Amino acid sequence: MAEENKNQEVQDSQNTEVQEVAGMDTASQPETVAQQQDPESFLKEFNWHNYEEGIDPIDDSKLEEFEKLVAENFVDTLDDEVTTGKVINITDRDAIIDINAKSEGVISLNEFRYNPDLKVGDEVEVLIDVREDATGQLILSHRKARVIMAWDRVNKAHDESLIVNGFVKCRTKGGMIVDVFGIEAFLPGSQIDVKPIRDYDAYVGKTMEFKVVKINHEFKNVVVSHKALIEADIEEQKKEIIGQLEKGQVLEGTVKNITSYGVFVDLGGVDGLVHITDLSWSRINHPNEIVELDQKLNVVILDFDEAKTRIQLGLKQLSKHPWEALDEDLKVGDRVKGKVVVIADYGAFIEVAEGVEGLIHVSEMSWSTHLRSAQDFVNVGDEVEAQILTLDREDRKMSLGIKQLTPDPWTDITSKYPVGSRHNGIVRNFTNFGVFVELEEGIDGLIYISDLSWTKKIKHPSEFTNVGDKLDVVVLELDVEGRKLSLGHKQTESNPWDKYESEFAVGTTHTAEISEIVDKGATIEFNEDITAFVPTRHLEKEDGNKLKQGESAEFQIIEFNKEFKRVVASHTAIHREEEQQIVKQAAKKAAQNDKTTIGDVNADLQALKDKMEGK
Repeated sequence: MAEENKNQEVQDSQNTEVQEVAGMDTASQPETVAQQQDPESFLKEFNWHNYEEGIDPIDDSKLEEFEKLVAENFVDTLDDEVTTGKVINITDRDAIIDINAKSEGVISLNEFRYNPDLKVGDEVEVLIDVREDATGQLILSHRKARVIMAWDRVNKAHDESLIVNGFVKCRTKGGMIVDVFGIEAFLPGSQIDVKPIRDYDAYVGKTMEFKVVKINHEFKNVVVSHKALIEADIEEQKKEIIGQLEKGQVLEGTVKNITSYGVFVDLGGVDGLVHITDLSWSRINHPNEIVELDQKLNVVILDFDEAKTRIQLGLKQLSKHPWEALDEDLKVGDRVKGKVVVIADYGAFIEVAEGVEGLIHVSEMSWSTHLRSAQDFVNVGDEVEAQILTLDREDRKMSLGIKQLTPDPWTDITSKYPVGSRHNGIVRNFTNFGVFVELEEGIDGLIYISDLSWTKKIKHPSEFTNVGDKLDVVVLELDVEGRKLSLGHKQTESNPWDKYESEFAVGTTHTAEISEIVDKGATIEFNEDITAFVPTRHLEKEDGNKLKQGESAEFQIIEFNKEFKRVVASHTAIHREEEQQIVKQAAKKAAQNDKTTIGDVNADLQALKDKMEGK
């Protein structure tokens, strides 16, 4: 009994100790240990050995409260989320990290190469890499945690358009490599600055602000831009500056860029365009004839668009318009000198003063009525003298003429080129109906195709002559008011058809060879000028056969037309004429001698038949 009482006292003593350790005084304090002291002190002072050995039993309610306290303060090592830990010790190879778990974790110092100043007490982001190795050690990873957090930050920066800092590591093809949160991002060359970049190496090693503009999650690619930040600032500056602009306002700017169509001028945060037509009152081929890069100049605001932030500038408007400065005494009929600045098909523009141009129409370049291209008379850059034909100061137009500086060749045309006179000219060009021949500068005449040759049938003038050839001509007609000359070339020679008219008169006989068998007949050539046509029925010979190509025979002219140069011949007419003569002779003989019988006539006809049959 005494022993049982002793054991009971020991048991009560142990229960009292557990209650004291647990911070419970059932008689005076109903509050829990967690309420009485902080969890860290409780966990540090708790007798784990007694608890694990079962020496100090605890009732279920207190155990549940203890497990809840552990769950709230210890990290769950089964969770793969990134957490923050504190460096509590650094060895030669590892860093010991407290993540408030049941045991400390270990991270190789290789993962902190980017941070050589790591020290005890620093907080770092970690990911549980291996929950427990063979020795029960908790293995953590700082590198993997950095990667996960870096992608979270990059995604957030992209989604919320946040500005991030990045370190430019090196150059690469087409741009730069930038370290953003430990991720290598690509910075295209076009996204470095709003101005063209000439020296990429100047940015290597710099820390700059960027905007994440594109993420490819499949290939883990990130594209950043520094230009986007500048443009955003510029747009704000543009709106502010444009809000203060007024048309006609004169500002100083710097030439930023020169293109073929104009010049971009920096007005101090906003760019304006001076179109090539607003650079100078004179014509220019390229803006670099007027300005150069980085040149400072004054410009006037012609127009602007606040919505599109576009500003139209002018340079020539700062000087007086040349037409307003033009000599007031200048009038129609005066002679002026100038330089050819533009040539068109219809004429040439001459700059008679800076910014003042006059047009010389091609018809005013020569007295010739046959118009040619202006390039036949002048070239760009030529210095020419001309006479003012019209002058309109209000509309700022001027027409000029060159031919007026020389006498009009048509003034004494009747004495120089009377009808019937013979001359020598140069073939200038063709038309389908004739040839234009120049007798002298300003005097052109037309030879109709029918007046080129007496004998040849010409379909196009190019068959007879060439441009540039010299031709003898005769003046056939002269129209002074219409300034027209009608010429002839064949008239320089006598008409051979006058001679042929008697030589090849109807009824005459000539020997020739069949040149060609054609439709409905054949052709024969009597000489180089006369080609006659023989109808098919007139090709029949005495024996009834027809003449063939290359066969020679006698032909009788049955038609001759000098006007249309038409000659028709017949071979058949020759032997039929002979037949008719025999019949006439027989009839005549019968009339002279009444004793002639029918048999005699038949005998003559039989003889003729035998002859025709070749007997």
